[in-house]
Amino acid sequence: MDLDTIMELRHSVRHYTSLKPSDRDIEKLLTAAGRAPSAGDLKARKVFVIRPGSRMREEMNRVLHQDWIHEAPFLLLFCADRKAIEPYGERGKELYSVQDATISAAFAMLKAVDLGLATCWIGAFDEGAVSTAAGLPSYLRPVAILTVGYEG
Repeated sequence: MDLDTIMELRHSVRHYTSLKPSDRDIEKLLTAAGRAPSAGDLKARKVFVIRPGSRMREEMNRVLHQDWIHEAPFLLLFCADRKAIEPYGERGKELYSVQDATISAAFAMLKAVDLGLATCWIGAFDEGAVSTAAGLPSYLRPVAILTVGYEG
């Protein structure tokens, strides 16, 4: 699929089937996310795959107050890594790492369309609650969550 078609087809999905994407497809999303540009090529981002039925998923379901999110088989949690970006000082910690996580999530969303998967960008959440639910160290800041599955 060409990029123009991918961008045209990309849309936010809030209803998913029970069919789960394959582990191989999830790996392809992570590979695409990893290919995104980053400040100083420091890759100041971390991505967590939150699988169905996992303890982390149960915790995320508890703190994300949008019921439709529970339909999505997978969640991808994109975090800014403020430790990895330390060479860029305060601006790196507060801006560059957030940009790194954001563009990485965008690359994953576009790859999802290419694979026939559906996503939705979640940015409205309590950072502290998500950090606690995911067990994040203090240097990781949750920036975005993508729901991933097949459109219902």
